[in-house]
Amino acid sequence: MSKECKKYTSVGGQAIIEGVMMRGPEDLAIAVRKTDGEIVIKKETLKTSSKKSFKKLPIVRGVFALFGSMILGVKALTYSAEIYDDGSEEYEKSKFEEWIEAKMGDKADDILIGFSVVTAIGLAVLLFMILPTFVINFLKRHISEPLALSGLEGALKIGLFIGYISLIAKMKDVRRVFEYHGAEHKVIHCFESGQELTVENARRFTTLHPRCGTSFLLIVMVISIIMFSFVGWTSVFVRVGLKLLLLPLVAGLSFEIIKWAGRHDNMLVNMVSYPGLMLQKLTTREPDDEQLEVAIVAMKEVLAGDVWEESC
Repeated sequence: MSKECKKYTSVGGQAIIEGVMMRGPEDLAIAVRKTDGEIVIKKETLKTSSKKSFKKLPIVRGVFALFGSMILGVKALTYSAEIYDDGSEEYEKSKFEEWIEAKMGDKADDILIGFSVVTAIGLAVLLFMILPTFVINFLKRHISEPLALSGLEGALKIGLFIGYISLIAKMKDVRRVFEYHGAEHKVIHCFESGQELTVENARRFTTLHPRCGTSFLLIVMVISIIMFSFVGWTSVFVRVGLKLLLLPLVAGLSFEIIKWAGRHDNMLVNMVSYPGLMLQKLTTREPDDEQLEVAIVAMKEVLAGDVWEESC
C-alpha cells in the first residue's frame, strides 16, 4: 500500500492483565496468555443500536460510548484476572459480594460490574473535578479574577492527573499492563498501515496512537477547562453542581474530537493530538514479542466484516 493510502479503522483496544482486548463495530475479542504460556481467546458479538437511534447522534453517542467502554473494560479485566490466575492464591469474596449474590442471583455479576464503573467514575470526578475546585476556592481571598482562578484550577487538575499516572506507572503489575498497552497500539498501527499482522511488522511501529483512551482523558480535561472557565466562582457548590451537569456534554465533545483525530492526518490533527501522544509516553511501554503475539491474536480474531475503510 502506498504512503498516500491508509486504513482508518474503528477497531480499538484495551490492555488487560497479561492480555489485550480488541473491539470492532460488531465483535469483541480478548486474548490472555496464561502462566503456562497458552493464549486463551474469547470472542463475543456486541449489541448495537439502530442507526436511527438517538444513541447514534453526535455528542450523545460519546456519552453512551464512554459508559459502554468502561463496562466492557471492567468485564475484560475481570475475565483476564480469572484466566491468568494460576490458583496459587484462593480469592475470598467480600461480604458485600456475597450479599449481592444472595439477593440478585444470576444478575449479581452485572450489578457488581456496574457498581465498579460508577465507583470509578465517582472517584475520578471527586479527585480531578471536585477537589481542585475546593482547593482553588481558598485562593479567592487573594485572587478575584475568575479566569485566573479557572486557569489555576485547570493546572491543578492536569497536575493531579499526570502525577497519578506517574505514580501508578512505578508499580510492577501496572508496568506489565502498560507494555500490553503498547502492544495494542503497535498492532493497530500495523493493521492501519495495510501490512500483514506479524510480530516482525508490528515491532516497527510506535506505541503512541491518536485514538487512545489516554488522549481522550486529556482532551476531556482540556475541554472541561475551557468550558468551565465560563462558570462563575460566586458559590463553590453552585460551580461544582454546574460542572457535574455539563460533564456529559464535555464527554460527548471529547469523543467527537478523538474520533475525528483518529480518521484524519493533517497539521491540525497533529496539533490537537500531540499533547495526548506525549502523555501516552507515561501509559505505554515497549512490549516484547510475546506481548505483540497476544495483541495480534486478539486483532485477527476481531477482524470480521467491514471494520475499516481506505482513504486516498
